[in-house]
Amino acid sequence: MLEKEAKQIRRDILTMLSKAGSGHTGGSLSCVDLMLSLYRYKLRYNIDDISWDERDRFILSKGHGCPALYAVLCHCKFFPKEKLMTLRQLGSSLQGHPQLGLAGVEASTGSLGQGLSIANGMALSAKLDKRLNRVYCLLGDGEVNEGQVWEAAMTSSHYKLDNLCAIIDYNKLQIDGSLCDVKDMLSLESKWDSFGWYSIAVDGHDFDQIMDALDKAETVKGKPTMIVAHTIKGKGVSFIENRAEWHGIAPKPDELERALQELE
Repeated sequence: MLEKEAKQIRRDILTMLSKAGSGHTGGSLSCVDLMLSLYRYKLRYNIDDISWDERDRFILSKGHGCPALYAVLCHCKFFPKEKLMTLRQLGSSLQGHPQLGLAGVEASTGSLGQGLSIANGMALSAKLDKRLNRVYCLLGDGEVNEGQVWEAAMTSSHYKLDNLCAIIDYNKLQIDGSLCDVKDMLSLESKWDSFGWYSIAVDGHDFDQIMDALDKAETVKGKPTMIVAHTIKGKGVSFIENRAEWHGIAPKPDELERALQELE
């Protein structure tokens, strides 16, 4: 069932981006399965009380991937589907990066490198208040070039934030090209291990692997968990997959038609 829903979400993403005429296609398509696993399988939330104190929190640190978040939130009934087609329009709450005020958005994000620090604050607050909330944070792999990410990583482990689970959308491409050419991160798993995290590597398009990793993260005590999710930028559309130039452009009408045919 999740595979079928993920395909429809990708169709929604492409359609809303094409209508907007701008946005980030490749990195939105790569993280669909990660976000869908979180919202359909793991996150605790109450659609009838979105401010419920005991809800889990999700922070989209790679804010440019928000078309995926918007589509998933829509599928989970946070707002009606017709709202998706207002992406990036003047006055719409669906802007090019997530903004507080839209149902389901926990933080305004988009300045890369800051999301994990926000997640740390939420996780530490929950611990101090002895609440059972868990906090999840999705980062981009190019974003992990940012120094603030590693300062935040040290903070997470120092405070033993075992109620925090971060995920890297490891599609190996960023706006300027291949990750290894721009700034090679080498082994991400061993890096996070060395910063005091518990790391798990998964196929970021395999729902069973993703869900197993999310389950495992809940059992880890005394340290935060990092899920390194190996993904494909532009997943699902042959002429977009693994193409760095699709980082920040939207499909034109003819490209949209071709893409939707592939996702039937």
